[in-house]
Amino acid sequence: MLRLYRIPYSTNVERVALALGHKGLDVESAAVEPSDRSPLLELSGQDLVPVLVDGDTVVSDSVRIMHHLDERFPDAPLLPADRAARAEVEIFLDWFNRAWKREPNLITDALESGRTTGDDIERWGARMQSRLELFEGLLIGREYLFGAFGAADCAAWPFVRYAVTPVEPDDVEVFHQVLFERMTLDERHHGLRDWIARVGEHPQA
Repeated sequence: MLRLYRIPYSTNVERVALALGHKGLDVESAAVEPSDRSPLLELSGQDLVPVLVDGDTVVSDSVRIMHHLDERFPDAPLLPADRAARAEVEIFLDWFNRAWKREPNLITDALESGRTTGDDIERWGARMQSRLELFEGLLIGREYLFGAFGAADCAAWPFVRYAVTPVEPDDVEVFHQVLFERMTLDERHHGLRDWIARVGEHPQA
């Protein structure tokens, strides 16, 4: 039995929940209190969710977990079999984690610390908004980011969906509020709006 350690409203946990749902895998959930992450430290040596336990194997980091799931359970693949197509998805995953997430993280840090000017926050927010065009471009003639539903959709949707989805009242994460406030869809984003709705209908474990 797979066991997934999660914290409510975690975007990175939601990535894995989509991947597990796509593969139709049963998983046992282990709730972690944000104020006490000692179970994560004991399991994986770090304090971030998600952490997946698969028998004797412990995997942390949402993208690494998706790779693990594809290797262990190849049905309903998350990554393309074609090497060139797979490389495109891998580049996207790296870009999303290292580049796309940079601005919302910077804004969150600035708001929580109070050490950054409003001009910086506005500049970073404008960059977040402009990057919505990249997603719209990827979705031209496609239902999902790289054709078939897969790891790229799982990785991006939990974050980009905040362009249309309000933050839950009991979700206190500043990061999620930043996502909601700094991304707005308009008439240029029909494909992206449809994609957010489409992926939102996929099962989550």
